[in-house]
Amino acid sequence: MSRQPTRDYALALGDDALLMAQRLGEWIASAPQIEEDIALGNLALDQLGQARTLLSYAGSLSDPVRTEDDLAYLRDAADFRNVLLVERPWGAGADGGPDFGVAMARLLVLSTYQCRLYDGLCASTDATIAAIAAKAVKEVDYHRDHATRWVVRLGDGTDESHGRMQAALESEWPYVEELFDGSFVDPTLIDAGVAMHPSTLRPAVLGQVADVLSEATLLVPDDAPVAAGGRRGQHTDHLTELLADMQGLARTHPGVSW
Repeated sequence: MSRQPTRDYALALGDDALLMAQRLGEWIASAPQIEEDIALGNLALDQLGQARTLLSYAGSLSDPVRTEDDLAYLRDAADFRNVLLVERPWGAGADGGPDFGVAMARLLVLSTYQCRLYDGLCASTDATIAAIAAKAVKEVDYHRDHATRWVVRLGDGTDESHGRMQAALESEWPYVEELFDGSFVDPTLIDAGVAMHPSTLRPAVLGQVADVLSEATLLVPDDAPVAAGGRRGQHTDHLTELLADMQGLARTHPGVSW
Protein backbone atom coordinates (compact mmCIF):
# COMPACT_ATOMS: atom_id res chain seq x y z
CA MET A 1 0.00 0.00 0.00
CA SER A 2 1.22 3.51 -0.82
CA ARG A 3 2.34 5.61 2.15
CA GLN A 4 0.54 8.68 0.79
CA PRO A 5 -3.05 7.74 1.79
CA THR A 6 -1.96 7.02 5.37
CA ARG A 7 0.00 10.25 5.43
CA ASP A 8 -3.03 12.25 4.27
CA TYR A 9 -5.29 10.58 6.82
CA ALA A 10 -2.96 11.27 9.74
CA LEU A 11 -2.48 14.83 8.50
CA ALA A 12 -6.20 15.60 8.49
CA LEU A 13 -6.72 14.26 12.01
CA GLY A 14 -3.62 16.08 13.19
CA ASP A 15 -4.79 19.36 11.70
CA ASP A 16 -8.13 19.06 13.53
CA ALA A 17 -6.30 18.62 16.83
CA LEU A 18 -3.73 21.33 16.15
CA LEU A 19 -6.24 24.05 15.41
CA MET A 20 -8.56 23.04 18.25
CA ALA A 21 -5.55 23.30 20.56
CA GLN A 22 -4.77 26.78 19.28
CA ARG A 23 -8.34 27.95 19.73
CA LEU A 24 -8.68 26.44 23.21
CA GLY A 25 -5.49 28.20 24.24
CA GLU A 26 -7.21 31.51 23.57
CA TRP A 27 -9.34 30.91 26.67
CA ILE A 28 -6.43 31.17 29.08
CA ALA A 29 -7.16 34.30 31.17
CA SER A 30 -10.52 34.68 29.36
CA ALA A 31 -12.65 31.89 30.83
CA PRO A 32 -15.48 32.71 33.28
CA GLN A 33 -13.60 31.15 36.21
CA ILE A 34 -9.92 30.86 37.13
CA GLU A 35 -10.30 27.09 37.38
CA GLU A 36 -11.68 27.05 33.86
CA ASP A 37 -8.64 28.95 32.57
CA ILE A 38 -6.53 26.06 33.85
CA ALA A 39 -8.93 23.37 32.64
CA LEU A 40 -9.14 24.69 29.09
CA GLY A 41 -5.38 25.18 29.01
CA ASN A 42 -4.97 21.51 29.90
CA LEU A 43 -7.47 20.47 27.26
CA ALA A 44 -5.51 22.53 24.73
CA LEU A 45 -2.33 20.69 25.72
CA ASP A 46 -4.06 17.33 25.22
CA GLN A 47 -5.12 18.34 21.72
CA LEU A 48 -1.63 19.66 21.01
CA GLY A 49 -0.10 16.37 22.09
CA GLN A 50 -2.40 14.49 19.74
CA ALA A 51 -1.52 16.91 16.94
CA ARG A 52 2.20 16.42 17.53
CA THR A 53 2.05 12.64 17.30
CA LEU A 54 -0.22 12.64 14.27
CA LEU A 55 1.77 15.31 12.41
CA SER A 56 5.04 13.60 13.29
CA TYR A 57 3.71 10.40 11.79
CA ALA A 58 2.39 12.18 8.71
CA GLY A 59 5.74 13.89 8.29
CA SER A 60 7.62 10.60 8.51
CA LEU A 61 5.54 9.29 5.61
CA SER A 62 6.16 12.38 3.46
CA ASP A 63 8.69 12.53 0.64
CA PRO A 64 10.88 14.30 1.55
CA VAL A 65 10.41 13.64 5.28
CA ARG A 66 9.02 16.64 7.18
CA THR A 67 9.00 17.37 10.90
CA GLU A 68 5.93 18.18 13.00
CA ASP A 69 7.13 21.80 13.12
CA ASP A 70 7.40 21.92 9.33
CA LEU A 71 3.80 20.81 9.01
CA ALA A 72 2.48 23.05 11.79
CA TYR A 73 4.34 26.25 10.96
CA LEU A 74 5.45 26.16 7.34
CA ARG A 75 2.25 25.34 5.48
CA ASP A 76 -0.17 27.87 4.07
CA ALA A 77 -3.90 27.75 4.77
CA ALA A 78 -4.70 25.92 1.53
CA ASP A 79 -2.44 23.04 2.62
CA PHE A 80 -4.36 22.37 5.84
CA ARG A 81 -6.94 19.58 5.89
CA ASN A 82 -8.93 20.34 9.05
CA VAL A 83 -12.70 20.66 9.25
CA LEU A 84 -14.02 24.21 9.28
CA LEU A 85 -15.52 23.71 12.74
CA VAL A 86 -12.16 24.00 14.50
CA GLU A 87 -10.80 27.05 12.71
CA ARG A 88 -13.61 29.45 13.45
CA PRO A 89 -13.33 32.06 16.24
CA TRP A 90 -15.48 31.78 19.36
CA GLY A 91 -17.94 34.51 18.43
CA ALA A 92 -18.85 37.36 20.76
CA GLY A 93 -20.51 36.92 24.13
CA ALA A 94 -22.77 39.39 25.86
CA ASP A 95 -19.76 41.16 27.36
CA GLY A 96 -18.05 41.53 23.99
CA GLY A 97 -15.50 38.81 24.76
CA PRO A 98 -15.42 35.30 23.29
CA ASP A 99 -18.59 33.28 23.73
CA PHE A 100 -18.08 30.53 26.30
CA GLY A 101 -21.26 28.77 25.18
CA VAL A 102 -19.82 28.41 21.69
CA ALA A 103 -16.66 26.90 23.16
CA MET A 104 -18.63 24.30 25.09
CA ALA A 105 -20.91 23.49 22.16
CA ARG A 106 -17.93 22.95 19.88
CA LEU A 107 -16.02 20.99 22.48
CA LEU A 108 -19.01 18.72 23.08
CA VAL A 109 -19.44 17.88 19.41
CA LEU A 110 -15.76 17.53 18.56
CA SER A 111 -14.82 15.48 21.63
CA THR A 112 -17.78 13.14 21.16
CA TYR A 113 -16.68 12.59 17.57
CA GLN A 114 -13.04 12.13 18.56
CA CYS A 115 -14.04 9.68 21.29
CA ARG A 116 -15.82 7.43 18.82
CA LEU A 117 -13.10 7.87 16.21
CA TYR A 118 -10.15 7.06 18.46
CA ASP A 119 -12.02 4.21 20.11
CA GLY A 120 -12.44 2.60 16.72
CA LEU A 121 -8.88 3.38 15.65
CA CYS A 122 -7.50 1.51 18.66
CA ALA A 123 -8.08 -1.55 16.45
CA SER A 124 -6.34 -0.02 13.41
CA THR A 125 -4.05 -2.38 11.53
CA ASP A 126 -1.53 0.47 11.44
CA ALA A 127 0.38 0.06 14.71
CA THR A 128 1.27 3.75 15.00
CA ILE A 129 -2.28 4.98 14.48
CA ALA A 130 -3.56 2.37 16.95
CA ALA A 131 -1.05 3.51 19.59
CA ILE A 132 -1.90 7.19 19.10
CA ALA A 133 -5.61 6.41 19.36
CA ALA A 134 -5.19 4.33 22.52
CA LYS A 135 -3.70 7.30 24.36
CA ALA A 136 -5.90 9.97 22.79
CA VAL A 137 -9.23 8.26 23.51
CA LYS A 138 -8.67 8.58 27.26
CA GLU A 139 -7.98 12.30 26.91
CA VAL A 140 -10.92 13.18 24.69
CA ASP A 141 -13.27 11.17 26.88
CA TYR A 142 -12.43 13.63 29.65
CA HIS A 143 -12.97 16.54 27.23
CA ARG A 144 -16.40 15.15 26.41
CA ASP A 145 -17.29 14.84 30.09
CA HIS A 146 -16.09 18.39 30.76
CA ALA A 147 -18.15 19.83 27.93
CA THR A 148 -21.19 17.77 28.93
CA ARG A 149 -21.17 19.16 32.45
CA TRP A 150 -21.03 22.74 31.21
CA VAL A 151 -23.67 22.32 28.49
CA VAL A 152 -26.09 20.80 31.01
CA ARG A 153 -25.27 23.44 33.61
CA LEU A 154 -25.86 26.30 31.17
CA GLY A 155 -28.73 24.77 29.25
CA ASP A 156 -30.67 23.80 32.36
CA GLY A 157 -29.76 26.97 34.23
CA THR A 158 -31.33 30.41 34.04
CA ASP A 159 -33.45 31.66 31.16
CA GLU A 160 -30.50 33.73 30.00
CA SER A 161 -27.95 30.90 30.13
CA HIS A 162 -30.42 28.57 28.41
CA GLY A 163 -31.02 31.04 25.58
CA ARG A 164 -27.35 31.74 25.08
CA MET A 165 -26.44 28.07 25.08
CA GLN A 166 -29.14 27.32 22.50
CA ALA A 167 -27.87 30.18 20.34
CA ALA A 168 -24.32 28.87 20.66
CA LEU A 169 -25.39 25.42 19.46
CA GLU A 170 -27.19 26.90 16.49
CA SER A 171 -24.09 28.87 15.49
CA GLU A 172 -21.96 25.71 15.49
CA TRP A 173 -24.40 23.18 14.08
CA PRO A 174 -24.03 24.00 10.36
CA TYR A 175 -20.38 22.94 10.63
CA VAL A 176 -20.98 19.60 12.33
CA GLU A 177 -21.84 17.54 9.26
CA GLU A 178 -18.35 17.95 7.77
CA LEU A 179 -17.00 15.71 10.54
CA PHE A 180 -18.74 12.77 8.86
CA ASP A 181 -17.60 13.49 5.29
CA GLY A 182 -15.35 10.59 4.34
CA SER A 183 -14.33 11.82 0.90
CA PHE A 184 -10.82 12.56 2.18
CA VAL A 185 -10.22 8.94 3.27
CA ASP A 186 -8.71 6.67 0.63
CA PRO A 187 -10.95 3.56 0.35
CA THR A 188 -7.90 1.31 0.45
CA LEU A 189 -7.24 2.43 4.04
CA ILE A 190 -10.72 1.38 5.10
CA ASP A 191 -10.46 -1.95 3.28
CA ALA A 192 -7.12 -2.61 4.99
CA GLY A 193 -8.46 -1.72 8.44
CA VAL A 194 -6.14 1.27 8.80
CA ALA A 195 -8.83 3.96 8.93
CA MET A 196 -12.52 4.38 9.69
CA HIS A 197 -15.07 5.94 7.38
CA PRO A 198 -16.38 8.96 9.32
CA SER A 199 -19.95 8.41 8.16
CA THR A 200 -20.12 5.22 10.25
CA LEU A 201 -19.63 7.35 13.37
CA ARG A 202 -22.53 9.68 12.64
CA PRO A 203 -25.43 7.82 14.32
CA ALA A 204 -23.56 7.20 17.56
CA VAL A 205 -22.03 10.68 17.76
CA LEU A 206 -25.24 12.57 17.03
CA GLY A 207 -27.22 10.26 19.28
CA GLN A 208 -24.86 10.86 22.19
CA VAL A 209 -24.91 14.63 21.63
CA ALA A 210 -28.71 14.57 21.44
CA ASP A 211 -28.85 12.79 24.80
CA VAL A 212 -26.76 15.54 26.38
CA LEU A 213 -28.91 18.25 24.83
CA SER A 214 -32.06 16.57 26.11
CA GLU A 215 -30.66 16.51 29.63
CA ALA A 216 -29.76 20.18 29.20
CA THR A 217 -33.34 20.99 28.04
CA LEU A 218 -31.88 22.18 24.72
CA LEU A 219 -33.14 21.46 21.23
CA VAL A 220 -31.06 19.78 18.55
CA PRO A 221 -30.70 22.52 15.90
CA ASP A 222 -32.10 21.90 12.46
CA ASP A 223 -29.81 24.37 10.68
CA ALA A 224 -28.76 23.21 7.23
CA PRO A 225 -25.07 22.28 6.82
CA VAL A 226 -22.78 24.81 5.18
CA ALA A 227 -20.92 23.95 2.01
CA ALA A 228 -17.77 22.57 3.62
CA GLY A 229 -14.39 22.11 1.97
CA GLY A 230 -11.88 22.15 4.78
CA ARG A 231 -10.72 18.59 4.02
CA ARG A 232 -9.94 19.77 0.50
CA GLY A 233 -8.05 22.88 1.58
CA GLN A 234 -10.95 25.28 1.05
CA HIS A 235 -11.00 27.35 4.23
CA THR A 236 -12.48 30.49 5.69
CA ASP A 237 -10.47 33.68 6.16
CA HIS A 238 -10.44 32.83 9.86
CA LEU A 239 -7.78 30.18 9.26
CA THR A 240 -5.47 32.65 7.55
CA GLU A 241 -5.80 34.99 10.53
CA LEU A 242 -5.25 32.14 12.99
CA LEU A 243 -2.13 30.93 11.19
CA ALA A 244 -0.69 34.44 11.14
CA ASP A 245 -0.70 34.36 14.95
CA MET A 246 0.38 30.74 15.26
CA GLN A 247 3.14 30.73 12.66
CA GLY A 248 4.53 34.27 12.89
CA LEU A 249 7.55 33.53 15.07
CA ALA A 250 8.55 30.34 13.27
CA ARG A 251 8.34 32.00 9.87
CA THR A 252 10.26 35.06 11.00
CA HIS A 253 13.09 32.91 12.44
CA PRO A 254 13.04 29.69 10.37
CA GLY A 255 15.18 26.85 11.62
CA VAL A 256 16.00 28.45 14.96
CA SER A 257 16.54 26.10 17.92
CA TRP A 258 15.24 27.32 21.25
